[in-house]
Amino acid sequence: MDLAEDNHTEHAEKNAAAIREQLDRLLGSSYFNHSKRIPSFLKFVVEQTVSGQTEPLKERTLGVEVFGREADYDTGSDSIVRVTAAELRKRIAQYYQDPGHENELRISLPSGSYIPHFHWPNAAQENEEAQPAAIVTTPTELPVVRTRQWLLRPEVLIPAILAVVVLLAAGAFLCWKTIPRPSPPDSFWGPVFGTSEPVLLCVADQSQYPAITLRDATNLSRQITLKSNLTTVVIDDLGPIIKIGNVLQTNGKKYSLKGESTTSLLDLRNGPTILIGAFDNVWTLRLTQSLRYRFANNPEMTEFGIVDSAHPAPMKWMVSRQQQINTNNYGDYALIARFTDATTGKLTIVAAGVGLGGTIAAAEFIANQDDLAQAMRSAGSRKNMEIVLSTQIIDGEPGTPKMEATYFW
Repeated sequence: MDLAEDNHTEHAEKNAAAIREQLDRLLGSSYFNHSKRIPSFLKFVVEQTVSGQTEPLKERTLGVEVFGREADYDTGSDSIVRVTAAELRKRIAQYYQDPGHENELRISLPSGSYIPHFHWPNAAQENEEAQPAAIVTTPTELPVVRTRQWLLRPEVLIPAILAVVVLLAAGAFLCWKTIPRPSPPDSFWGPVFGTSEPVLLCVADQSQYPAITLRDATNLSRQITLKSNLTTVVIDDLGPIIKIGNVLQTNGKKYSLKGESTTSLLDLRNGPTILIGAFDNVWTLRLTQSLRYRFANNPEMTEFGIVDSAHPAPMKWMVSRQQQINTNNYGDYALIARFTDATTGKLTIVAAGVGLGGTIAAAEFIANQDDLAQAMRSAGSRKNMEIVLSTQIIDGEPGTPKMEATYFW
């Protein structure tokens, strides 16, 4: 550890209470409280620094301690730490740009380092000894050139210029090494976040007909039944809608929500679409018909499932509707797809289960960093993909999703 880091750690330890108070402010803001990964990262690096334990603040150690990676994981292909640090820097900057935070203690994470720095916003104008927290110099400060005659002598000037060139080259190399590379989850969502077009979340809906029950506000046991033609969403689909909506919102992506019955082809041509639900969402069935893995059912509509069009018979991943109704304990399946649809010309993402439990499992899969990482390692640079999942439903609740098949093109 160099002298700057020693001084910084010493100041951090002395001002631990003020730093932790400011950390709580950041974690309680809207920039952090909708995420699990980034607050965990920030809290870990701050607490380690405040405790004087900066040695663990290296990429591999952070991957293991914060993100649960194996001790020998490949930091070259798994850039979770670098990507999280880059996102953290962005959110910290957004927080301090908001009105009302101008005079708060600053917590920052310098580029190329995972050791946070702490300082007051007016620290540059005041004496360092008067500050509750110290400004720490960056590791590569260039020497200040003073206009003294002896600096102009060649035997002094030339080595000084060479030293500056070496420092600049080292800085450029460090920046190149720390440029965030897409992590597997970013590779999946990247095409969505990379467009300026808003996302359409197209969900399965049901007609509430012919009646709806209302309660008397003064006598809750009294009810009245009225004729109705409302359109509703199945409550089991709310979880997937919220999970996927949270992924979009956390990354600053605007989206709209429409039921499949009111969604038109023109809507699908306006930007990326995420389809939730299968047999109760006509757009899911239409847009997946030409894919290798697609939804199917028997003529009696008693068995529903996913077929491999390369080997169409028998139905490979099937759910018995009767077993589903009678026991609420069954094996369910789901399809995740990302492709550019030939009809709309736009990116389409599908998260749909054969049953309701499968849809829940599909949404959890594409909202989970580790699940996506497992799938995306095989995708390479291929833009289109399908993933078939299985999950066990026990008392209506889905278990951990398991990949059954993948296809990339």
